[in-house]
Amino acid sequence: MQVTDIGSREDGKIWHRKLASAKYGVLATVIRNASGRQTKTVRFLQVAFDTTGESFLAGDHHGNIYVFDISRNRFKLVQKTGQACTALAFNLRRTTEYLVALADYSIKCFDKDTRQLVSWMRGHEGAVSSLSIHSSGSYAISTSSDTAQLWNLDTFQRKRKLNVHQSVGIQKVFFLPHSNTILSCFSDDSIFAWESDTLFCKYQLPVPQDGPRIHYRTYAVTQDGKTLAAAGRSNLVHLWCLDSRQLLRVIQMPPKVKTVRYLDFLADSFDGGSNQTLGVLSQDGVMRFINIQSCKQLFEIGSHEDAITSASICPKGHHIVAVMDSGALKIYDVRSLTPEISKPPQPLLKQVTKGNINVGLCSKMKVHTGAGQRPVKTSGRRILSKVLHPAVSTLDDKENDLPNGLNKKRLQALLRSFGEYPAKYRMFIWRSLLHLPENHAAFSSLTDKGLHSAYMCLQERYPIKSHKLQRGLQRVLSALAHWAAVFGETDYLPLLAFPFVKLFQNNPLICFEVVATVIVNWCQHWFEYFPNPPLNVLSLAENVLAHHDKELLQHFVACGVTSQLYVWPLLETLFSEVLMREEWLKLFDNVFSNHPSFLLMAVVAYVTCCRAPLLLCTDKKDFEYFFHHRNSLDIGAMLKETYRLMDSTPPDVHPSSALSDFEPLTQGQYPIFNKYPTFIVEYQSQEREKIRQQEVEYLRERCKSLFSCDSDMAGVFHTWRTFYKVSAYVCLYRQEVQQLHAEAVRQQAEFEAWYKQQELLLQGEEQRRRILQEEESKLAQQRARLAAMKRELKVKELNLIDSARRRFLKHQQDQRRIQLKRLDDEIQRKMALRDQETAAAVQDIEVRQMELDAQRQLFEQQLAKEQERVSQEVRAEVDTRRRRAELDDCTFQNLIQTDEDISQKSKKMLEESLAEVGQMEVDADWQAEVIKRLEKAKERQEKQRERLVNLSKQTCAKEDEIVQLMLEVEGKQWDDVVAKQAELEEERRAAATVNTQRRSLISQETEETEQHHGKLQKRLEDSLISLDRGRGELDSKERELMQEIRELRTKLAARARATDFISPSTSSIHSH
Repeated sequence: MQVTDIGSREDGKIWHRKLASAKYGVLATVIRNASGRQTKTVRFLQVAFDTTGESFLAGDHHGNIYVFDISRNRFKLVQKTGQACTALAFNLRRTTEYLVALADYSIKCFDKDTRQLVSWMRGHEGAVSSLSIHSSGSYAISTSSDTAQLWNLDTFQRKRKLNVHQSVGIQKVFFLPHSNTILSCFSDDSIFAWESDTLFCKYQLPVPQDGPRIHYRTYAVTQDGKTLAAAGRSNLVHLWCLDSRQLLRVIQMPPKVKTVRYLDFLADSFDGGSNQTLGVLSQDGVMRFINIQSCKQLFEIGSHEDAITSASICPKGHHIVAVMDSGALKIYDVRSLTPEISKPPQPLLKQVTKGNINVGLCSKMKVHTGAGQRPVKTSGRRILSKVLHPAVSTLDDKENDLPNGLNKKRLQALLRSFGEYPAKYRMFIWRSLLHLPENHAAFSSLTDKGLHSAYMCLQERYPIKSHKLQRGLQRVLSALAHWAAVFGETDYLPLLAFPFVKLFQNNPLICFEVVATVIVNWCQHWFEYFPNPPLNVLSLAENVLAHHDKELLQHFVACGVTSQLYVWPLLETLFSEVLMREEWLKLFDNVFSNHPSFLLMAVVAYVTCCRAPLLLCTDKKDFEYFFHHRNSLDIGAMLKETYRLMDSTPPDVHPSSALSDFEPLTQGQYPIFNKYPTFIVEYQSQEREKIRQQEVEYLRERCKSLFSCDSDMAGVFHTWRTFYKVSAYVCLYRQEVQQLHAEAVRQQAEFEAWYKQQELLLQGEEQRRRILQEEESKLAQQRARLAAMKRELKVKELNLIDSARRRFLKHQQDQRRIQLKRLDDEIQRKMALRDQETAAAVQDIEVRQMELDAQRQLFEQQLAKEQERVSQEVRAEVDTRRRRAELDDCTFQNLIQTDEDISQKSKKMLEESLAEVGQMEVDADWQAEVIKRLEKAKERQEKQRERLVNLSKQTCAKEDEIVQLMLEVEGKQWDDVVAKQAELEEERRAAATVNTQRRSLISQETEETEQHHGKLQKRLEDSLISLDRGRGELDSKERELMQEIRELRTKLAARARATDFISPSTSSIHSH
């Protein structure tokens, strides 16, 4: 795959080396990088092919318009608009012009050769999404989302405008091919058909009611204009028959296809315009080509990685140009993508084989569908025949095979590429194309008859400087007159044959056969109205002109110019008066390579290409001068227009339906030519022969009289001189007689035509009067029926008003009943909703109560654990103090025992004092520790009290919320709520009482603890002072301290029980 970066170049080659087989069908990929920044790619937006399919336009994001010629491998920058284009059209009647729809909602027409602005059309208020050109190239339709406008491309004036409501947008408006019908497609899937001249609505396609709505967004029509394809926001494609206006088929695309973005038919060389291959571009950027008959996918282009945004297909079906998502252009060769396209039809030749082959017969027999053939005599022996199958064995290829090893299709391709045949081989190619038989014997027999009497004085009517050319023209015309008598009476035959005589003046045989072949094939039906011009042939050309350029034909009619004035001068001279030699040769290169109808199409193309000066002419003499003299004309543009007319003309208007295919001259003898009114030709020839005999008789008598009067040599010479003069006068007289005779015949034909026209006018007037009388009687009857219908309609209207009034009253009653029912339902719904809300609130309260219970239980567990830990610590401390006291006693006794020298009394007193002091210190330390622990317990109790207060506050807040919820509850549960609220108030008062008692108890315990601490301190002081008191008093104090400890434990237990009493009461309150 070759990638071509055109950059800032204005022309160059598309590819540098054309590959024999393109990979994936891609001939070339064209990109455009901005100058100086290679990473910046300028995106291509729109493409459009011309009518030949060999060139296409491409517009990029910067407003540059390029022309790409695939056949010549060239591209060229033709315009810089400065803004992005939204649509392109390249199939106008003037082949050098094209239309560009720009981002500022305007449409401009440019000429690609001169790069000049031809016209500027405005009128849209939105972006132009599509441009459709009529098959004649003279009208265009531009479509935006809110309007569609019809333009005349000759005057560039707006002819009509289609406006729609805002609720219904326009999808697309376009011309049908080879037709004067306009299709308008709207966003509600409705499709209307209009007559382009009168804008009369011809029909509407029914909107499909079954199945989901597709939302049409894209449309395509076959080249014969009989099938419409439509698709949109689904994977379904609808095929409509525009003749029957029915839905033919619904094609479902693969599941990968979600929406369809673009549709277009791929042309085929052998389908006759009824295209069978449809290209479907989906949202994934892949364009799939399917056969609409078999629903088989033939091939696809694009991929998910390299997606296609839009595409354009060549009118001939040879190439596809795709605009990629990356902004590049890809040129595809269809023949490299699939072999199914442009496959010739099945051959007419069939073979019949027989199982048992007898001796003496052939092994295979060929049966032809044409005329029967004589059986071939075979010998007694067995003949083994081998059937060779060529690469493509079709009758079409056999017809394309020419003598001398040439092929017609290859010659046509060569002609399309270069516009003409090489001058060196032109005569050789012409001889092969025309299949000249070169019948030397037959031509010699015609020339041996000498000069024909009709062309004896040809040099006087058509003086030619070259005597050789003059004799050659006389010889060829005489041979034609001897071949068919009508050619001796045809006045325009010298004009028709002269260009060929000048070309083949050195070979009269070839010249005669070329002229005869042209007369037999390209001059069909010319002599049926002899000696008048061929009105039937002229009407064929006029019909084609009426289809493609009605404005020019109306101008001709308004100026009184008939086809005998603008068609017949070109035909009778074969363009030799209006074209130069090279132009004429180029034209007949194309004429001899195509169907005989090509000549008539060339006449129409010549007229349409010269329409601008013709529209300015109003005088009949100006038209006569124009069609008999050379004019400035581009022969290449004329030939392109001719090919466009050949391809775009409908079959019912195309001259090929009235003209036969090419038939060469027969070998050996020339065919009989009798397609003319023989009685007129025979009458004229008889009259001419009679006049000639009379002239000869007169000359003979004159000579005799002259010889009898004077017998000398001078008289003889004078007689012969007189004879030659008389002969000259006779020739002039014969010419005048022929002209007078032709004029008399023409006037007689005109008189007969005028009388027939008057008779037809009288008949038409009588018929119109009769029709008017019938219409008046019918109108009177219709008026009577209309009066009766009015009376009936009045009665029906009154009945309808009465029934409407009753229906309205009933409707009002039904509406009120429905409103009451709706109110009841609303009340029931609200009550149910309130019940649900109440139940939900109660459930929330229960859940919160459960949460509080769980928190309370957790707190009790923590409190019990704390109390157990404190009691264990107190026990452990008491045990430790006792152990210390016992150790001190043991130590003291040991000291007493060791101190034997000390007196027993003092020793005993000292030991007791020391023991008491140690015991008092131990007791003081222990009491201080107990006081500290009691203070810590007091602090914990304070913290618990504060926590209980917070819980109480939270409980009160919850209760307030419950009260608010209960106040919002209405209806039947109000009494229950009030009762529950009273119970909650009582429980709250009980809880407040319990809290008061608890506070008093805690304060009392606090006071007792403080008193106990004071007593302990006083006792500690007393113990310190009375160190000499006895052991018994110490024991009694110890007993009192233990008793106080027991009382403290009892109070703690009572307080714990009080706390247990408060917690159940609170839980009961929350449960309520």
